[in-house]
Amino acid sequence: MKSIWFFEDVNLFKILCPHKFKAYKKEHDFDAYKKSDYIYFEDDSSNKVYLIEKGKVKLGYYNEEGDEIVKAILSRGELFGEKAILGETKREEFAQSIDNSTSICPVGVETMHDLMRDNQTFSFRVYKFIGFKLQKLERRLKLLMYKDAKTRLLEFLDDLCTDYGYDCPDTGDHIINHPYTQKDISSLIGTSRPTLNVLLNELKEEKRIDFNRKQIRIHKKIA
Repeated sequence: MKSIWFFEDVNLFKILCPHKFKAYKKEHDFDAYKKSDYIYFEDDSSNKVYLIEKGKVKLGYYNEEGDEIVKAILSRGELFGEKAILGETKREEFAQSIDNSTSICPVGVETMHDLMRDNQTFSFRVYKFIGFKLQKLERRLKLLMYKDAKTRLLEFLDDLCTDYGYDCPDTGDHIINHPYTQKDISSLIGTSRPTLNVLLNELKEEKRIDFNRKQIRIHKKIA
């Protein structure tokens, strides 16, 4: 699994943005979004993929009861809308800015196909990323459907540890420096913010974790 997450740590914007390719640089622009602006809606045409230069984007959909289901919250360097590369014609999710200064690099599907056709290494990176991302989203949705809130939180913390964590040399604890707010985390694990606070404090009282706004420490004896 380490090889999978090593790839995800790469800033994909730096690798995939057409600004890196001389033939596309002049005609390429960025789009700016404020908080709550939508990049696209469910059922919109799938004709672009998007790279995040800065800010954060929420991906999700609405179930039959009208409840919002958050699939992912992405930040700087990440890619979304990538199913268009695989032939998706209509969006199956919405994408919404949750930052007041989100900057998006849109890339037309034809441009992306040209870049992939001309560069085998580039193509491999794109397909590898898509496969790993789909696996991760599928796992998260299964957690939402079949696990209780505390289990969802524990498994989410395990994912965070893989994505953003490192071992503290002094104690052996796992330190997680992450980009998410508590609102983000509650959305991702499908619970309310007050419930998340209760669960985090329970884990703290059990001496399993310590946490503040941007860092979570998972104690070695429990990790």
